[in-house]
Amino acid sequence: MKYLRKFLIGLGVLVLALALVLWFLPVRWVLPWIGPQLHGLRLQQVQGSLWEGRAGQVVMPTGHQLGQLEWTLSRRALFGQVQTQLNLHGPLLDFSGEMQGLPDHRIEWSGMNMRVELAALLPPVNLPQGQPRGELLLTVDHALLQGGWPLQLQAQVRWKSAIMHTRNGDVVLGDLQGQAQAQEGVIQAQWHDDGHGPLQVDGQLQLSPLGWRLDATLHARQPDPALRHWLAGLGQPDAKGDIHIQRSGGLAGTLPGAAATNQGTKPR
Repeated sequence: MKYLRKFLIGLGVLVLALALVLWFLPVRWVLPWIGPQLHGLRLQQVQGSLWEGRAGQVVMPTGHQLGQLEWTLSRRALFGQVQTQLNLHGPLLDFSGEMQGLPDHRIEWSGMNMRVELAALLPPVNLPQGQPRGELLLTVDHALLQGGWPLQLQAQVRWKSAIMHTRNGDVVLGDLQGQAQAQEGVIQAQWHDDGHGPLQVDGQLQLSPLGWRLDATLHARQPDPALRHWLAGLGQPDAKGDIHIQRSGGLAGTLPGAAATNQGTKPR
């Protein structure tokens, strides 16, 4: 009995010590295991615990410095209930949001806000219509993801000072904005201009894992040669000067709600 009591006391002390270590676990200790899950991002000047900490700098694989990151992670993660709050602030990117892990490998985001400087963060890709420039503002009220795809979504986006950088110079588009909703994995998005810029835009996009459909009408409000030349690369204008774009891919004809969305197109 004496030896059993000593063993139980020692075991209790060991369990208590382990619990204290987990409760105040320094993030530096787990960084070698976290690093491979960050898809090339590097955390520098790390401080605090796994549950509440900060990184003085987040660095992209390209070497771009994104800014300072702060996080809080619920200790329920020890029991498989992941819930975390992220805040990233930098000159090229601001991000904040709350993420929660759900059963069946689903992830729920809420209260997400993001600001992106497109010129600095988008990779240099040779697109036919040029490189997007300007500031992108994204607000996601709610998103339910499975395998990275939104099953449910409620989001708003604004493209401030939108510009397409081409080999012939910059094409100014103005301020554009849009909304996106998703139900049962089918995304419905609409976007338009602010009513004052050089380009009038009215578009809809339906997107699912099976296919996509794009319908848009573009019209130059101002006699800008660069804009009109850029628009000519998208299609032939009609008698009113409108350019109608209709594109689809995959099984786009089976997307539910596509016909209803097209019938609800805002009249010009």
